[in-house]
Amino acid sequence: MADGSQKEREVLMVMRKVLANVIKDTTPEFKTMKHPLSGSTIEDIKMCLTLIAARERELADAAGAVASRPYYSDENARIGAVPVNEIGGMEKKKDGGGS
Repeated sequence: MADGSQKEREVLMVMRKVLANVIKDTTPEFKTMKHPLSGSTIEDIKMCLTLIAARERELADAAGAVASRPYYSDENARIGAVPVNEIGGMEKKKDGGGS
């Protein structure tokens, strides 16, 4: 069964990339230009991308993958780095606790 879900993940990834490339290739260079795709086609592409994202989320949840979200570089990451000078402080705590 793992092979089936892996193949499905690959198919979804390729479909998402193809739709993103279609969007990039058909988006007019200037906002004043008319978009070559109709409004209903654009909405259909949005729905497809939404369905792909939802299915990818379902597969990740079923596989037990940890949900990771991107963040901006100026945002604080949820997981912080430990400063090097605090690492040496752990040895002092161990020595003080053993006395």
